Amino acid sequence: MSSQDINEGAHPRDAHPLLQACNISKQFPGVKALDGVDFDLRAGEVHILFGENGAGKSTLISMIAGANTPTEGEFKFNGAPVQLNSVHEARTLGISAVFQEFSLIPQMSVEENLFLGAETTSSGILQKGALRRRAAEILDDLDFQLPVNVPVDRLTRAEQQMVEIAKAFRSELSVLILDEPTASLTQHETEQLFRLIARLKADGVGIIYITHRMSEIRRIGDRITILRDGHYIDTVDAETTSEDELVRLMTGRVVGQIFPTIKFDPQQTLLDVHDLKTTDNGVRGASLTVRRGEIVGLAGLVGSGKSKFAQACFGARAISSGSVTFKDDDVTGLSTRKMLDRRFLYLPSDRKNDGLMMMRPVRENISLTSLVSQPVSNGLFLNATGESRMAQSLAERLHLAPMRIERTIEHFSGGNQQKAMLARSLTREFDLIAFDEPTVGVDVGTRAAIYSFIAELCEAGAAILLISSDLPEILNLSNRAYVFYRGQVQAELLGEEITEENVLKHFFEREAA
Repeated sequence: MSSQDINEGAHPRDAHPLLQACNISKQFPGVKALDGVDFDLRAGEVHILFGENGAGKSTLISMIAGANTPTEGEFKFNGAPVQLNSVHEARTLGISAVFQEFSLIPQMSVEENLFLGAETTSSGILQKGALRRRAAEILDDLDFQLPVNVPVDRLTRAEQQMVEIAKAFRSELSVLILDEPTASLTQHETEQLFRLIARLKADGVGIIYITHRMSEIRRIGDRITILRDGHYIDTVDAETTSEDELVRLMTGRVVGQIFPTIKFDPQQTLLDVHDLKTTDNGVRGASLTVRRGEIVGLAGLVGSGKSKFAQACFGARAISSGSVTFKDDDVTGLSTRKMLDRRFLYLPSDRKNDGLMMMRPVRENISLTSLVSQPVSNGLFLNATGESRMAQSLAERLHLAPMRIERTIEHFSGGNQQKAMLARSLTREFDLIAFDEPTVGVDVGTRAAIYSFIAELCEAGAAILLISSDLPEILNLSNRAYVFYRGQVQAELLGEEITEENVLKHFFEREAA
């Protein structure tokens, strides 16, 4: 589907505002997240909210969705002032949000999550049959192939993202808010989402879309509003505004080339995996090698097994057969603690549930992998001074914002949470680092910094395993790439063989022998 297809149907430039935010400010303790921001959304358009992590995008959409209230300013809907004091009030106007951080109950089924708080009842009795039928209808209409009676904790992250999106469709829509909706999706699932967006636009739904991916802005955007440090900067046309101009407006400075030039120098093999199988059958006989001084990319559809493979190598997923050799030692089935001791680090894709202690300060989250080594440890005891100095230094190196390492990490933006987790790779010397979706929810400037950071580690002699659903990352950062399909390695690509066409053709089925 082309950008022209997506932009056909409605004519947003000629429409009156469906939703307006007028002089919106929001004060949190010690932080003014928004300061006099104006924003408007027209029926049948995709309006991109663009800005660095911490710019105020999430705060603005949380207020439009009714999850927060402004300190100053007002909202208008179809020209009339409205109070959005709760999610329920927003939904009565047809405003629904799909936030970057999931709000699913893991132990509950897909159908139960879809209608949580809006269950079908008769005389106070839950109508499970009606609920199941309606859930199936919504999923079928969206072309989401999900079992309605399965607990969501058994789903992949991409499938959970689909459940979050489907929740917005349980009632009639006028405004849909999508916050980094493709962060966990590969190209195939993203195309599916874009087809849905095209349909919504044709129906006159206004869509507020947050993304840091330039290709998506070009593909689906009509207008772009840029926020910086809680202030409104400008609203520009998505079709005619250059990428360099967008980055300048976002950051206040010119950001150079996003992907660095990397000097690969492959040396001895550090990781050698043969015919690996996991007990959950997520990996079914995969083999690969990773050498010091190179970046090996793992590509494939979400659910293809690429993340489970790295987790199994690190000791975070049970292995049924096969072997994992690290630095010439058989480490098959060793614990994650023992793998860390051998200088192998895995950084997960789901920072909220798997990577971070959300209610602990940044300092503790950064130092988590180095509690038994200098400068954090003095042998039997923790060195609080050494830990603070190290965490402060790494926070400054990765430009954490705000620079408050004693603040609990749940109060930081998603991108700054990602920075804190990535900082762990610098707390001690690691020989092999597996980055699983390292730029999820990260703005363009930070994305470029993370890429340079990974390149520096590689050029310093570390072995890098890069697991990514963002195909440009695989194409531009890897000197070798493996494509996963249904738990197996479909292909190994070297150097100039790593092209979009070559990677994509192995996503779905094996080549004929």
